[in-house]
Amino acid sequence: MTVKAVVFDAYGTLYDVQSLSSVTEEMFPGKGELITQVWRLKQLEYSWLRSQMGAFRDFWSISQESLAYTLDCLGVAYDKAVFETIMDKYRHLDPYSDTISSLQGLSSLKRAILSNGSQGMLDALVKNTGLDQHLDAWISIDAVEIFKPNRKTYGLIEEKFGVKPEEVLFVSSNAFDACGAKNFGLKVAWIERVTAQALRDEVAGLDVVGPTTMFKLLRMRMEHWGLDPDYRLKSLNELPALCGV
Repeated sequence: MTVKAVVFDAYGTLYDVQSLSSVTEEMFPGKGELITQVWRLKQLEYSWLRSQMGAFRDFWSISQESLAYTLDCLGVAYDKAVFETIMDKYRHLDPYSDTISSLQGLSSLKRAILSNGSQGMLDALVKNTGLDQHLDAWISIDAVEIFKPNRKTYGLIEEKFGVKPEEVLFVSSNAFDACGAKNFGLKVAWIERVTAQALRDEVAGLDVVGPTTMFKLLRMRMEHWGLDPDYRLKSLNELPALCGV
C-alpha cells in the first residue's frame, strides 16, 4: 500500500470521549455516565441536523447546546461555573493508550487530524496533550462549515497536503466517519475498539441496558451501508506495519 499521509479522526479515535465521565461524575455524582452518553449522542445528532438544515454553528457551540439539552432533560441544577468546568474537559480529553506510540511509528509520513471539532478546540486539545509534537496538521471542518460525513469535509485533506484520495489512509473508530471517508474515495482503516463478540457478551442476559452499553450499541459498531472499510484494526499500533514503515 502506497500512503503519503495518514489522517485521523480526533474524538473517539485518538482521544477518549468517555474520559468526559471523570468530570461529569465529579459535578453530578451518580449521573456522570448517563450525562456523558446522552451528551455525546445529542452532540453528534446536532452536527448532522445542522448540516442538513444548512444552519452551521461550530462544534464548540453545538457541544454547549447538547450539554444544556442533556442537563435540562435530566433536571439537574447547575450554574455557569459548573457548565464551563464540564465544557473545559474538551480541551483536555485523555488520549488513548495507543495514540502517541502509533503516531511515533508513523513519523516518516504526513500525520494529521481531520475533525468536526472547531479550530480553537483542536488547537487547545492538541497542544494540551502534547500531540502537536507528533502531528503535521490538525484540520477543522470550520473551513467548509458543514460536518463529517459530508463529502466536502474530506476534500480538505487534499487542499492541505496536495495528495490524491488514494494516497491517504483515513483512520477512524467512528463508523459513520469511516463510511463517509470510504464514500469519498479515501483508503480507510476502522479501529474496532469494541468487537462484535465483546458487545454481544456484554448484553447477554441483561434485562436493563446501561447508558454506556447503549452508546456502544448505537455508535461503536460498523454501519451496514455497503461502505466497508479497507482495513479493520483492533489498535492504532497496527498502523505502522500496515503502512510499511
